[in-house]
Formats: sequence, structure tokens, C-alpha cells
Amino acid sequence: MQQISEGRHKADKRSPSTGSRTAQFLRIARNPRETFHAHHSAPKASRLVQFLRIARGKTA
Repeated sequence: MQQISEGRHKADKRSPSTGSRTAQFLRIARNPRETFHAHHSAPKASRLVQFLRIARGKTA
């Protein structure tokens, strides 16, 4: 028969975090992105006209 330990699990006994992973995450998050940066331009007039047409309930 297997003996069951009454102590805590191994994961509960680890030393407290120093916060280095959080610090690295914040350092990376503060840097401007060099890849996958999408530039958002103003909507074109024709797109705005179509949006207003749909908003008024008119079909094409």
C-alpha cells in the first residue's frame, strides 16, 4: 500500500518570486514594436458614404 504524505505539494514549497519575469515583460512591452505594426489611416470618403447609407437603412 502507498503511503500518503500529509505535507504540502512541491509546487507550494517554492521560494517567492523576485518579479524578474514581470520586469522583463514590462521592459519588452514599453519598447516600440518593430514588426507587425499596422498603420491605421483615415477612412476614405466612399467608405464613409457607404457606412451612412447602411446606417440609414438603404440597400445598394
